[in-house]
Amino acid sequence: MAEPTRAEVDSFTGPTLLEFGTSWCGYCRAAKADISAFVNKHPDLRHVRIEDGSGKPLGRSFGVKLWPTLIYLESGVEKARVVRPGSEAQIDALLRAGPR
Repeated sequence: MAEPTRAEVDSFTGPTLLEFGTSWCGYCRAAKADISAFVNKHPDLRHVRIEDGSGKPLGRSFGVKLWPTLIYLESGVEKARVVRPGSEAQIDALLRAGPR
């Protein structure tokens, strides 16, 4: 999937997890297993990985500064975010922030 535009993200319906990061980021690699476990537990959750970096418009539109940044959306509206999660429990907390 190509990187969506902000307008496309804003028009998503249902629950979505945006994952901003890079393939070379050590923090991203360290969080990969926890993120994968979380996504596998929630098959109804749309998961969009975004290779972020300098000048990338989608990350800038969300104010992403550190990786990985996970943003939980409900029908295109941001409900919660976690930056550099250290455990699956921190990622699970995203879902408590919005209605399910």
